[in-house]
Amino acid sequence: MEVMQAAFDPAWGEAWNRRQIEDSLAMPNVFVLLVDSSGDLVNADAGASGLAAGFVLARHAPGEEELLLIAVRPEFRRRGIGEALIRQLAQDARARGAERIFLEMRENNPASSLYHKVGFEPIGRRKAYYLFADGTRMDAITFGLSI
Repeated sequence: MEVMQAAFDPAWGEAWNRRQIEDSLAMPNVFVLLVDSSGDLVNADAGASGLAAGFVLARHAPGEEELLLIAVRPEFRRRGIGEALIRQLAQDARARGAERIFLEMRENNPASSLYHKVGFEPIGRRKAYYLFADGTRMDAITFGLSI
């Protein structure tokens, strides 16, 4: 939760609360990848040996995975941690029989540069999908990555 609070700008209201995370992890085929401050994967149940630097929350379905959340603490960005998390997700997804990974984000999300870098391509748009506290709406962009 500390990574979540540090990584997501509260202006967008995208950070999940503890209950949302717990409920997601209680569902079948939902899992988390967690990295510590050295960028090493850690067992999320055991906790990180150092400061948790980032995580991926994803869901597996037959033939595909959905990247639900990815977060990296601001002080650890631009060190390859997000890319490493996505590459590990892709490797694990292939082992589970997935052929594609999907994700969805608001259209102006700066993480799009990371997604493009690792090979995600935009495959769809939901007009005015997100509704923000100030009443404005923004499109959602769906991305896919063949693995």
